[in-house]
Amino acid sequence: MSSKAKVSAKRSRATSPLVKAYLVAYNILSAVGWAYVLVSLLTHLFNLDGKSDTHKLVTVSGVLSRWWSSPSILNFSLPPALHPFYHRAQTAYLRVGTQTALVQSFAILEIAHVVLGWVRSPLPTTAAQVASRLFLVWGITEQFAETRSHPFYATMVFAWSTVEVIRYSFYAFNLVGSNPYPLLWMRYTAFYILYPLGASSEASLIYASLPSSSPIPGWKSWAQGMWKPTDYVRAVLFMIWWPGLYVMYTYMISQRRKIIGSQGPKLKFN
Repeated sequence: MSSKAKVSAKRSRATSPLVKAYLVAYNILSAVGWAYVLVSLLTHLFNLDGKSDTHKLVTVSGVLSRWWSSPSILNFSLPPALHPFYHRAQTAYLRVGTQTALVQSFAILEIAHVVLGWVRSPLPTTAAQVASRLFLVWGITEQFAETRSHPFYATMVFAWSTVEVIRYSFYAFNLVGSNPYPLLWMRYTAFYILYPLGASSEASLIYASLPSSSPIPGWKSWAQGMWKPTDYVRAVLFMIWWPGLYVMYTYMISQRRKIIGSQGPKLKFN
């Protein structure tokens, strides 16, 4: 098959009613799933059902985690009114951990959507975004207990769920030929707060998973346990997370200028 024929075949699949119906259903279900996670998290943080304060606070380990969970630093840096929210954030995993892992894992289908030509998105970008999320879910929080009681787990899930409710809702509306401007505006504006919040929370969880001993071999490393190769990998990921945030942040700013600043309401994305 020639290259033109392949492109034509991909376009026909992308515009077929069956594929469109599937993509609409996928985006709606994804939005509903993340909305459930978001509502569950907010219910827990604000103790709306009266069950949040019954969860037992798990002791946080790791250098950064110990700093942030220290009672003296907590009392110094946070007003008393915020203490309950802080402690509930440390038990958020008990409320939304399983739901977050399941909903996020379904995002692997987005890579298949791109490969099949159903969605016009760059494969490397899509794969990197999905892989980074799955790494946080299965490679960090599921493997290191100290990250589950880290308060930044709650802020990470809040940023993820809010972004995804907006994003999937936007795609679902667009697929059926609608493009509400308020939703478009949120899609390309909420990132100003949610991207830095989410990425910094992710980096903090990666940091919390690192051993407390020095990464440079020495007497302390020998006494507390040498770093494993996987520890160095996570340390490298922690360092590159910040320039990655800068790249994505500036890219989204340019996209916002291009879409909202010109003919945003008329654009369509599949």
